Amino acid sequence: MKILASKAADWIPVSCALLHTAYLVALFFAFPHLPWWALAVLGFIYSVSISWNINGIAHNFIHNPYFRSETLNYAFSWLLSVTMGFSQQFYTLIHNRHHQGNSDRPDENGETVDPLSIYKHGDDGEAESAWSYTFLGYFRDDPKAIYRDIAKRDSFSAKFGVFEIASWVLLVIAGFIVQWKFMLFFLPCYYFGHCLSYLNGYFLHYGGNPDVPLAWGVSSYHKLYNLIWFNNGYHAEHHYKPKVHWTEMKALRDKILEQQRAAGTHVIIPPHALGFLDPSFPDKSRPTEQQPDTSSATA
Repeated sequence: MKILASKAADWIPVSCALLHTAYLVALFFAFPHLPWWALAVLGFIYSVSISWNINGIAHNFIHNPYFRSETLNYAFSWLLSVTMGFSQQFYTLIHNRHHQGNSDRPDENGETVDPLSIYKHGDDGEAESAWSYTFLGYFRDDPKAIYRDIAKRDSFSAKFGVFEIASWVLLVIAGFIVQWKFMLFFLPCYYFGHCLSYLNGYFLHYGGNPDVPLAWGVSSYHKLYNLIWFNNGYHAEHHYKPKVHWTEMKALRDKILEQQRAAGTHVIIPPHALGFLDPSFPDKSRPTEQQPDTSSATA
């Protein structure tokens, strides 16, 4: 019986998600027995792993669900949610809107289609500061509005999203009852992990061109980053064709390389979270002159 919906390679992110959950559980039980320096290292690893999971495993799961069974997909969604302290169902809606807007600039009313747009809270058509985007982004979601939007399309998914959030809240409460010192250690690591995810997201688009489909995203071809982050570095390619499987991103890039060059697609050398270290780091968050659009976007 075939379990996976697409490629056998999807067992890799699925297995990594299970290991991520196991790591958190192990950290909980090991906490009383570890010195402070070990906890600092392991807590930082957990923070980084949140960004790794959101931008790699959970992200690819949105575009190409891993399982043929809808039940298994919902179960995996729940597992991701309680491991990272968010709702995968809510994330799916926000991320789909991200692709609808592609980090668009505010309209005459100051609104963007993309709720994650780096320009949404910026001034004079420029992106906001990476500092505010990174550390305030976590607090900007409106769960009630997200729930209503999901419910319009699928009432069960909306309710399941609430169940995911409630499950995590109950686990946090239980954690405080059983081991409150661990929770005081855990929560800052959890918040910082989501900040790292926003930092990664910022440089996925800083230097991109919201007006040109082939240049909507910013790519990084750092080999180790793409190996570990499930080809998240191929972000310009991903925004151009979001349904392409994560294992096929390099092939897509090779196919459209000349078109990308003509469109002015921005490429950085380091992984996205370290985009500010790139030698070509632009003074402006977008090209000062609109690049020619050589092609239209396709899903």
